[in-house]
Amino acid sequence: MRQRVHIDGRELEVSNLDKVLFPEVGFTKAQVIDYYVRIAPVLLAHVAHRPVTFTRWPNGVEGQAFFEKNNARHSPPWVHTVTVPSPGSTKGRETLEMVLLTAVPDLVWSANLAALEVHVPQWQVGARGQPELPDLLVLDLDPGPGTSVVECAQLAHRLRERLVDDGLDPVVKTSGSKGLQVYAPIRCRDADHPSRYAKALAQELSAETPEHVVWRMEKALRPGKVLLDWSQNNTSKTTVAPYSLRARPLATVSTPLRWAEVDALREGDDPESVRFRTDDVLARVEAHGDLFDVTARRRASLPAR
Repeated sequence: MRQRVHIDGRELEVSNLDKVLFPEVGFTKAQVIDYYVRIAPVLLAHVAHRPVTFTRWPNGVEGQAFFEKNNARHSPPWVHTVTVPSPGSTKGRETLEMVLLTAVPDLVWSANLAALEVHVPQWQVGARGQPELPDLLVLDLDPGPGTSVVECAQLAHRLRERLVDDGLDPVVKTSGSKGLQVYAPIRCRDADHPSRYAKALAQELSAETPEHVVWRMEKALRPGKVLLDWSQNNTSKTTVAPYSLRARPLATVSTPLRWAEVDALREGDDPESVRFRTDDVLARVEAHGDLFDVTARRRASLPAR
């Protein structure tokens, strides 16, 4: 069933609102749209100037999914788009037409496509639509078999100390899946600088505690260890945005944390204490504001390592 809706002066068509996209918890498309409308005041600040890669699940999280980068062809005329160079992994084209989610109707349109997850790069587009140098550093802490988010919190604590020593001002969020992600606002000298820095940092921490941390991707190396994934600083890659839903059975959200919550977790707090669903996240924003507000953080020059 299709219906026309009016949101913030825009008219758009939505459909199948009662379709269950997260069967384990009975979470429907209508609820997905409602969440993105309500979280928009904080989410849009983190994605408005970053070209979006959608992960679409038209038949829900138990069905087949696909990534979509060249997604402007589907968009209404009022959705902002940008032409960016195609990454090496995209064959047969030199550029991509990508969407910028800048307003609430944009989020409703994308959620209606069952674009459950929103992924963005660590760089923004400038006033003329050109890619700028990265302004964020990201390190993804992914627990291997036999480990959990507790071990990720232990590594995040060490990582925070190292970043602060280097003059950076990090923030942290859950991945919305199993691990944590540490970010820092930066200035850098070239587009590859964050990757070089992050790789060197990952290698250092792994060398200090090789029994707990691994920096290489091979699955055979990961049991009993946390992968410190530095590779998402590559300008052709993206990371799930803060406040994005994740296509996981419980409809969890990539949720900003306070560092005190990370410390409590590494010292023995319940791992479930950092698994958040949509209502939890909306309540946290009401209580604490945007814990991921990098504009309130010191943006420091990224040092060489």
